Amino acid sequence: MSENSAAAWQALTGRAGERAALLGAEGLPTRRVEAWHYTPLQSLNGIAWQEAPALEAATVKQRVEGLNLPEHDGLLVFANGRFCKELSHLPDCMDVQEYGDGSAVQPLLAGRFSAGLNAALRQPGARLHVPAGTDAGLIVMVSLTEGDGVSTHLHHSVTLDEGAQLTLLDVQLGTGQYLTNPQVDVHCADKAHLSHITQQAESHEAARLAIVGAHVGERGNYDSFTLNQGGVLARQEVVTQLSGPFSNTNVNAIQLVDGARLNDLSSMIHHASPDCTSRQTVRSVLSENGQGVFQGKILVDQIAQKTDGYQMNQALLLSEKAQMNSKPELEIYADDVKCSHGATVGALDEDQLFYLRSRGVQEEQARDMLVQAFLLETVELVEHESLRDYLLKALPGHV
Repeated sequence: MSENSAAAWQALTGRAGERAALLGAEGLPTRRVEAWHYTPLQSLNGIAWQEAPALEAATVKQRVEGLNLPEHDGLLVFANGRFCKELSHLPDCMDVQEYGDGSAVQPLLAGRFSAGLNAALRQPGARLHVPAGTDAGLIVMVSLTEGDGVSTHLHHSVTLDEGAQLTLLDVQLGTGQYLTNPQVDVHCADKAHLSHITQQAESHEAARLAIVGAHVGERGNYDSFTLNQGGVLARQEVVTQLSGPFSNTNVNAIQLVDGARLNDLSSMIHHASPDCTSRQTVRSVLSENGQGVFQGKILVDQIAQKTDGYQMNQALLLSEKAQMNSKPELEIYADDVKCSHGATVGALDEDQLFYLRSRGVQEEQARDMLVQAFLLETVELVEHESLRDYLLKALPGHV
């Protein structure tokens, strides 16, 4: 069976209608596509993905109330690709509208399959706007998906005017065998600061193809942190362009992968202006047959002198069958830069494990303690204290 006659492709192109051209003509990406070499999508071919049906309001309310969310200043809820206005609220300084901007792919994300898929099938998400000089506090956005053989394609926009600040906790979860394909467009004006924390806790039967495109103005900051802990196949893609001098971005992540699941964190940071900085720290813990992927690229334009870019990927393998694929990349056209990358893969330190066991700590608890120690440094990169506590509770061995 050719890729273009697969059930998934037929269903997706049929639903897209006249926008099907945005999907391309090659079918779902295979290993032959370099960007998808470690995360091919052929496992999705056998399902004719249909639009997810609406969920009952009482069911959604019960799911949201069951979440142990941190104290927050606003809440947005989406269920099966639909905005739940009755469960949502925002502070007076912010406004939210449905984000329906047609089917265009923003130039920053051109040629990326996840963005094309979202453009072809997109559903209106939230258009968040924070006025100049305003600190909107912590906003939580919950996206719930339930069902089998269904897909959602929410499209969100977050715009911060000059000097504005916002912390956004983006929680994604669900039950069933579904496909979710969210996109977030971020615009940080001069001196604006967005801290964007994503908790990816999708069903272990689900597939996820998420993408973020962020523009950062002069002295602005886009601080991204992803906790990948769900999905049988989940890819989080972050593309950032530093468009103004002295701007900064951080693209940090933790991946917890067990069973036969695969989690992928792919990033591209484009230094398009001088005196900008970027930091990437990704740590993965892989057990059983789990597979982790990190693909991180730093692109430095000729104009972007005095760039300071750094990326580090570290993986902890708890099983001989676990696998980590790492592909750091630098593409530099300026001559006055400081850029570096590195990667390490290893197992638990047996001496440390023996030390804990010799002091009466049970083996399972000792392993969890060492895993937490490995991940703690990355969690501490999150500036918001209550969010650090929230993320720590999701790590192995937390009581």
